[in-house]
Amino acid sequence: MTAARVVTVGVIVAAVAFAAGCNETGARPGVLATAADTADQTLIKVRHYITRDGVQKSLVEADTAYYYEGSQSFELRVVTVTFYDADGAPTSTLTSNEGTYQTMTGAMQGRGNVVVRSADLTRTLKSQELNYDPGKNEISTDQPYSYDQGGNHLEGTGFTSDPNFQRMTTTAPRGRAAEGVVLPGSE
Repeated sequence: MTAARVVTVGVIVAAVAFAAGCNETGARPGVLATAADTADQTLIKVRHYITRDGVQKSLVEADTAYYYEGSQSFELRVVTVTFYDADGAPTSTLTSNEGTYQTMTGAMQGRGNVVVRSADLTRTLKSQELNYDPGKNEISTDQPYSYDQGGNHLEGTGFTSDPNFQRMTTTAPRGRAAEGVVLPGSE
C-alpha cells in the first residue's frame, strides 16, 4: 500500500469515526418552554392601576409579570389585587401564588393559595382558584373553597357570586351559621 493510499484510507476512517461520534444516539434532556422564555415582555415589581371613567377599580401588583402580545394577557407571579368601590374606597384584597389578567376584557384569574379578605377583615374566602368576569360582574370557582364571616363558615366544591356575596350559588354546600344552623353534609 502506498503512502498516499494509507493517508486516504486514514482520512476516510477518521471521517467515518467523526460522523459516528456526531450521531445523536444518547439521551437528550427535554426542552421545556417557560413563561419567561415565550413572553414578549417581562416586568419586575409591577403595579398596574385599572380605572373606569376616572375611578380606580383595582390595583394589580405582582413580583413578576409576563406579557403576551398575541393574547393581550399577563401571566403574574406572587399576586396582590386590591378592589375598590364606586367611590374609590378599598373593598377587598386578593392574594395568590400566580394569576392571569386579560387586558381586553378585564377578566382575572388567581391560582394557588387564593385568599380574599374584605377591607374590614370580617370576611375571608379561600380556594386554589378564583375567576373574576367583569362582563357578568361575578366571581366563581369550580374548586373546593371555604368562606368565613364572623361565626358563619361555608364550604363547597364551587360557587358563583357577585363580588359582594349578595347573590351566591354554591355546589355541595356545607357549613355552620353563627346561630347554630348546620347545613347538610356538615359534621
